[in-house]
Amino acid sequence: MRKTRQSSDKKNRKKNDVIFLTGVFLVLLVLAAVFYLTRGDGGAQVRVTVDGGLYGTYSLNENREVPIVIDGVTANLLVIKDGTADITEADCPDKLCVHQRAISKTKETIVCLPNKVVVEVLGNEESELDSVAK
Repeated sequence: MRKTRQSSDKKNRKKNDVIFLTGVFLVLLVLAAVFYLTRGDGGAQVRVTVDGGLYGTYSLNENREVPIVIDGVTANLLVIKDGTADITEADCPDKLCVHQRAISKTKETIVCLPNKVVVEVLGNEESELDSVAK
């Protein structure tokens, strides 16, 4: 009789361990999903700079095409559509900026080095502190 009681206790412990670990896994899965879905806020607008100087600031809520003209020539074409910004055309030789994905989250950037164009998503609030000082 003693052996059956011990084996029954072991089975119950194993069952309880499996239930506990499954619960922990599910809680971690839910936390990861919440973190992933809320990890960055959508930006309100994009700022375009050319050679370090401000070229323009545009809302992500308004669909439009923005030709970026440098020295009288359209160097890049910025397309803002459905809350994202994307460079779809460029006159530079490597066209790396065209192959970057569309951006929509705060602090995401698209950079065209040959044309010295930087497109950066700005958040809803601007802070005077950087992320290290916060």
